[in-house]
Amino acid sequence: MASVTNDMKVGAESQESKIDDVGEKREVSDSELEATAIDYDGPEARRILAKVDWRLVPVLSLLYLVAFIDRSNIGNAKVAGLTTDLNMHGLQYNTAVTLFFVPYTLLEVPSNIVLKLMRPSRWIAILMLAWGLVMTLMGLITSYGGLLAGRFFLGVAESGFFPAATFLLTLWYRRYEVQRRMAVFYVAASLSGAFSGLLAFAIQKLDGYDGREGWQWIFIIEGLIPVALALVIWKALPDSPETASFLTQTERDFLVRRLAEETGSGHGKVTNQDKMGKNFVIAGMSDWKVWAAVVIFWGNTVGVYGFTATVPTVINGLGYSAANAQLLTIPIYVFASIMTIIFAWWSDKLQTRSPFIIAGFLTACCGFIAQLAIPHPKHPGLTYGFLFPVAGGLYCPFIILVSWIANSLAPSSKRAVGMALLISVGNMGGIMGSNIYLEREKPKYTTGFGVSLAMCCGSVLMTVVLRWAYQRENHKREALLREHGEDAIRARYSDAEMLDLGDKSPFFKYTL
Repeated sequence: MASVTNDMKVGAESQESKIDDVGEKREVSDSELEATAIDYDGPEARRILAKVDWRLVPVLSLLYLVAFIDRSNIGNAKVAGLTTDLNMHGLQYNTAVTLFFVPYTLLEVPSNIVLKLMRPSRWIAILMLAWGLVMTLMGLITSYGGLLAGRFFLGVAESGFFPAATFLLTLWYRRYEVQRRMAVFYVAASLSGAFSGLLAFAIQKLDGYDGREGWQWIFIIEGLIPVALALVIWKALPDSPETASFLTQTERDFLVRRLAEETGSGHGKVTNQDKMGKNFVIAGMSDWKVWAAVVIFWGNTVGVYGFTATVPTVINGLGYSAANAQLLTIPIYVFASIMTIIFAWWSDKLQTRSPFIIAGFLTACCGFIAQLAIPHPKHPGLTYGFLFPVAGGLYCPFIILVSWIANSLAPSSKRAVGMALLISVGNMGGIMGSNIYLEREKPKYTTGFGVSLAMCCGSVLMTVVLRWAYQRENHKREALLREHGEDAIRARYSDAEMLDLGDKSPFFKYTL
């Protein structure tokens, strides 16, 4: 994007006018004139973005760390004696893991619609309070039926957080800035495996305290954390650049302006201030490219959710004690976190998405092939070593895919629905992933590793198809601009109509 020129003087009269996002003429304020003098890529812009980074990204990262720990700690609870104490057998554990995803996947789109209708900070605080209470109460269960009820309502409460948080980030950053921030946020999911293992190792020592089992204390303590955070997060989490109290008016105007001009082509405008309407809901849910991305998403969720819920048991089956199995998960997730950050930074630097998605899934394929080839439980060190490319390869493409789709949807109402749809239906892969690691196949888990491998291969293929479709559309729009010219095309639409077109605008360019 070209830098903004300093044609307007900071001290210019504020009586000038402009066309706003709804196509109406209005007065331009002094702060808006000052904002136009800031270079989009200059030191002042970097200072403003750093100010946003420190206020927004660490908060969301902490919340996602807590959310992912709470949804996946059932794997730690299993190693701590959950299945034994509740007399579970056969596929009952898999059913409990799976049940979470039923409400989780069905409620994400409605949740993001609510998000657009109210302040994000309020909605996220409500969600946190709800899932924290559910998790805490799971520490009081004494039967398998109670576990199923707890997992179901945990899925209800957590369903809206991830699509809300990722959408919130897109309201603050341009397309080749947002992924690095999303990666830091998402690394919390990778680190949750490490923290969950470490916390479970420590909490297990409370086994027998106050007449409760170690796995019960895991649920209780890890549930009280989001309850406490919910009481302060509604005040600490900023909602949008337009309303951010920690920014000056000039800084707010600058952020709004640079985001409005982020179409990828250097022409036209987009808006984040559109109102949620039926047309945007339909547009977000009917875009075939979002559904193609869902197939790519399944490669991640089938592997990640099955792997996360099973990896402590896999390590335990290699001859390590339950306590050491918890600790040995930590290096795996740290490696996945590092790989996620590197891929995200590199992808933003090169301003491309699809090659890094493909590279991640191919890395995971190598790990799955090795797990299938190594004779378990022989060579425990080698088996453990090849869990690293599995985790790294599965985690790193995910945030690149979410950023890719976020970059390709406009205006913000369509983006809110499309991103929620992607995450919602994509997370249905968790249902499959939770049922392919069969207890009778441990420690080799042939079905689990084999199906995950096949899904990764399918994701690579669909990534190639989606890149081809975006590239083809970009070429058609470039040809249209060359043939008719920018002014002639712009004359066909009013300003409001052009904003409503969003990613269908002839000036919008898709990220590859």
